[in-house]
Amino acid sequence: MISIKDLSKSFPGKAHALDGVSASFAPGKTTVIVGPSGSGKSTLLRTLNLLEIPDEGHLQVEDAELAFPTKVSRAAKENLRQHSAMVFQGYHLFPHLTVRQNVELAPKVLKRKGPLDTERLLQDVGMAEKADSYPAALSGGQAQRAAIARAMALEPKYLFCDEPTSALDPELAAEVSKVLTKLAARGQGLVVVTHDMSFARRVADAVLLLIDGKIYFDGTPQEFFNSTDERIVQFLSVFEG
Repeated sequence: MISIKDLSKSFPGKAHALDGVSASFAPGKTTVIVGPSGSGKSTLLRTLNLLEIPDEGHLQVEDAELAFPTKVSRAAKENLRQHSAMVFQGYHLFPHLTVRQNVELAPKVLKRKGPLDTERLLQDVGMAEKADSYPAALSGGQAQRAAIARAMALEPKYLFCDEPTSALDPELAAEVSKVLTKLAARGQGLVVVTHDMSFARRVADAVLLLIDGKIYFDGTPQEFFNSTDERIVQFLSVFEG
């Protein structure tokens, strides 16, 4: 279980990116984080693995727990991050490595024990035929699917995805959504920041709506998409037409 309580984060010259946020993320479930641009979605996701350090509050990931403000050591970060992996909007593949080498790098660096079934990982994301290709030769959808395979090579309990389809055209976005849907069906824990309401409807077990750095809604997708709350209806009208 991932649990956050009263988490706050500010950036210089700006209002609170996160303002006393509390939530939990269940293992084996998919939580979708939605909200208007600038509402704190990506900041929230990045605090879960300490890419952003909260100013205040509590963060617990499985048996690793931190209270803020505190100076976070490298060892504390590594202990907390062992349970998760991250997929970014911009893919962030190493350009000088092939797809296969990108997938195999992190387990080697972290000295993970046991065999790595690279072929299976690439087959799962439909990238087996591109194993020896370099990132420059990939489409955006292919690069993002390779990034998902790279993250899954760490066998994370939780896969964090920061707007994984927002930089893609609809056809390529559908390829990535299909892979994430497949992972969710297997029981892979997912926390996904997205503007894709169709994905949220189909895949989410829970929906968080952030507005101005605060959680406005935390519940099931059925409750969210059937809500008569004026602010939720307004939000959905923008993204669903």
